[in-house]
Amino acid sequence: MNEQVAIVTGASRGIGFAIAQRLVATGAKVCITGRNATALESAAKDLGGPDVAIGMAGKGDDADHRAAVVDTVLGAFGPVTTLVNNIGINPAYGPLQTIDLGAARKMLDVNVLGTLGWVQEALRGGLSGGGAIVNISSVSGVRPAPGIAFYGVTKAALIHLTEELAVELAPDVRVNAVAPAVVKTRFATALYEGRESEVAATYPLRRLGVPEDVAGAVAFLCSRDAAWITGQTLVIDGGVTLTGTVG
Repeated sequence: MNEQVAIVTGASRGIGFAIAQRLVATGAKVCITGRNATALESAAKDLGGPDVAIGMAGKGDDADHRAAVVDTVLGAFGPVTTLVNNIGINPAYGPLQTIDLGAARKMLDVNVLGTLGWVQEALRGGLSGGGAIVNISSVSGVRPAPGIAFYGVTKAALIHLTEELAVELAPDVRVNAVAPAVVKTRFATALYEGRESEVAATYPLRRLGVPEDVAGAVAFLCSRDAAWITGQTLVIDGGVTLTGTVG
């Protein structure tokens, strides 16, 4: 990915940081975003410093933040060629019949509308011929996931958004998604903490995912090796969706 300029959202740690690492390793320059300025500064340094990586703190559902990121990238690295939408929140657990509608609305704002907002800004920032977008969905968007059901609703919407964008932006920009199962990150801790062996036993590959499992797939979809792939959602799940539900 030499000469490529990528924005990776939600990338101060976990899956987003692993993706940024992989893109830098293949020659790209990256801008990482997130809410914690201190964590982003440290992450950008770990990625190689300002010649190859910059961090900008802000909220994914803040239009001014998105615009500022793209303007900064244009000034520092040039036109955007790659966008990885890794922003996502899940502030509400439990059944749909009792979910707080305010929390549900916030999830839609960040997980779905925030993603679309990033796409619009990246297009303004030069994303065009040969460009690639990868959206981070979830297996909860392709199978029922009790306990995180509305999060799954937003991730299902993201899959459909991926397909619609793939049609609208073709042939200039490819748009794909990945749908991971449980990956060992701070974000997913509640899904396995204290019972990792029990949860992993339900996976045919007998382990949970790690951020690098997702990063490799995303890097492929961003690369020229995936030049004839668009509108697809790659499930990265250790085989768990073969066995039924994911919750």
